[in-house]
Amino acid sequence: MSESKNGRFTIGQRVALWVVPKLTALLLSMVGATLRFEVIAEEGAAPATPPGRGIFCFWHRCTLPAGWYFRKFRCSILISRSFDGELIARTLELLGYGSVRGSSSRGGAAGLMALHDVLAAGEPVVFTADGPRGPIYQTKIGPVKLAAMTGEKIGSFYLLPAHAWTVRSWDRFLVPLPFSRVVVSWARAVNAPAEDADAATLEAKRVELNEALERARMRAEGHVAKSRRK
Repeated sequence: MSESKNGRFTIGQRVALWVVPKLTALLLSMVGATLRFEVIAEEGAAPATPPGRGIFCFWHRCTLPAGWYFRKFRCSILISRSFDGELIARTLELLGYGSVRGSSSRGGAAGLMALHDVLAAGEPVVFTADGPRGPIYQTKIGPVKLAAMTGEKIGSFYLLPAHAWTVRSWDRFLVPLPFSRVVVSWARAVNAPAEDADAATLEAKRVELNEALERARMRAEGHVAKSRRK
């Protein structure tokens, strides 16, 4: 779904915006209180602890477990201007997150400048690196551009519930089941490119970030699979 052509939401969308975020936040709080988190990290990685600062990235399918786990960090997140983005923003705000509007295609520059201001205030920001529509496991350039603007490193992590319902969506969205163990997997941080880095350098850094995110995912999947075999 997206905003109507006149820029205003339909009556049905406005009803959904009033009901769905409250219901989702309530359900996530109820399930989240039962989850057990296990932090793992590759050699050289430093898992973040609240109050954190800097830039962090994760894959879109991890939004629900990440939304609960990182609520104490008081992060701000870049969210698209679409109706779906509005649903996510209102839900996360109920959990204590801030939101900045923009995307890789529309409003991106304004969104990055707003996130720059958040970082300048000493607060962390987070990206769903392959969102909002994918393709899955392919990071956008936004986090890299923000790192170049600020000099901040980019932290990469992946959250994998041992027991979850997988939605039939482009990102195979994960809905953790109550009382599940959730692995929080960290990769080594990616250093920021120079502020005046050219397009080729930015792209190389994007690939490096993508590889870090995938290492975090593979480590989490391997850890859960090993635990199941015991």
